[in-house]
Amino acid sequence: MTIDDRALAFETALRRAGVRITRQRAALLRVLAATHDHPDATMLHARANEAGAGVSLATVYRTLSELESQGMINKVEFEGEPARFELADQRHHDHMIDVDTGEVMEFFNDRIEKLQAEIAAEMGYEIVRHRLDLYVRKLS
Repeated sequence: MTIDDRALAFETALRRAGVRITRQRAALLRVLAATHDHPDATMLHARANEAGAGVSLATVYRTLSELESQGMINKVEFEGEPARFELADQRHHDHMIDVDTGEVMEFFNDRIEKLQAEIAAEMGYEIVRHRLDLYVRKLS
């Protein structure tokens, strides 16, 4: 999905929820649509304002909350960090969080996925959904 397509999908979801699309909010949606990392609300606020949006932090929070309730973005919370957000239209992945820098890295590993399914099956369950966060430190 292109940035324009994603921004339009965000806008459509917000309109469906009765949210007015102002120039500032449209600029914020475009910034959010272009993300490839896991920004928190203050990061998105700064990026949108760097792009000339002039959006308030309250608008950022309200917009993120509504997009989350519409299933367009996911809120992810890592220990000791403010809530971060990622696009909901991505394929499943897990996270590694560098405890020294706060950097969040996405990864997918077939062996881990298979092992989790095997463990659940051995205990008489199937996995409906899961999330794996690894807190890591660079080896010296």
